[in-house]
Amino acid sequence: MDHLLLLGAHCDDIAIGCGGTVLQLCRANPGLQVSAVVLCGGGTAREAEERMALAALCAKAELDVMVLDLPDGRVPAHWTRAKDALEALRLRCDPDLILAPAPHDAHQDHRTLAKLVPTVFRAHQALGYEILKWDGDLAQPNLYVSLPETVLADKLDILHRHYGSQRGRTWFDDEAFRGLARVRGVQSGDRYAEAFHAPKLSLRVGAS
Repeated sequence: MDHLLLLGAHCDDIAIGCGGTVLQLCRANPGLQVSAVVLCGGGTAREAEERMALAALCAKAELDVMVLDLPDGRVPAHWTRAKDALEALRLRCDPDLILAPAPHDAHQDHRTLAKLVPTVFRAHQALGYEILKWDGDLAQPNLYVSLPETVLADKLDILHRHYGSQRGRTWFDDEAFRGLARVRGVQSGDRYAEAFHAPKLSLRVGAS
């Protein structure tokens, strides 16, 4: 893997949804090129949180981060700006893997971004991460990434250390994050795991 693309609607989506997977990919591939685009939070304190958290997740990578200033909760009304940002990114970005929100996500911002991904990155492997929230939209995933306990601990530390603005939220705690990782671990035969939704997988067999 040479290039990883991370997409989030809000600051903290990426770290919550796939932070453990990102940690492992970056540690296993020193010098990995990582591009991250977040649609909301630009120009606010949340952007600073996001940049610090992504730098911690991608410590051994070549990281490029862009945080746009679309209004939180109103991304569907700003579809053109979101689409244009992804189209501009595609002109300079040919990732081996894309991690983005899942298409069935109940949050309108997450769902809009997820549905834009295959319209721009048509021939790329994209996996949809899940975010636990009050909507009750968790679905049965079809792809799992095992998380060693040390990696999960590092993910939780990064979440609490860098997203101070979210600490008062009822869903933002170790019990919630660890609980979901434990459930996905049970389903995949591991202690802990992150889960993804893969709308399409391609398997190439034989010599290149």
